Amino acid sequence: MSSARCARVYPIALLGPSPSWYKSEAYRSRVVREPRAVLREFGLALSDDVEIKVWDSTAELRYMVLPQRPDEAAGFNREQLAACVPRDALIGVACASVPVRSA
Repeated sequence: MSSARCARVYPIALLGPSPSWYKSEAYRSRVVREPRAVLREFGLALSDDVEIKVWDSTAELRYMVLPQRPDEAAGFNREQLAACVPRDALIGVACASVPVRSA
């Protein structure tokens, strides 16, 4: 299993209040039971060697453990690392990735 991890919490300060479905009991229950299936529906298919752990503490706060930093980003400074985190990674439906540079 991959050991690189990061904690994920809905980034209210960056994205505003979470949507109502995110707080719904149906979504919360399902993401705890079937996190890989839920992520796949959002377009994020993780390989079987990636361990997913979900801690559902409240309707407002949920943690997911996902791969952290792309290997290609080793040695990046803070600004370069920030560029690796798209909006969808902030809400837990994408992984961080090194941006493709245009020629």
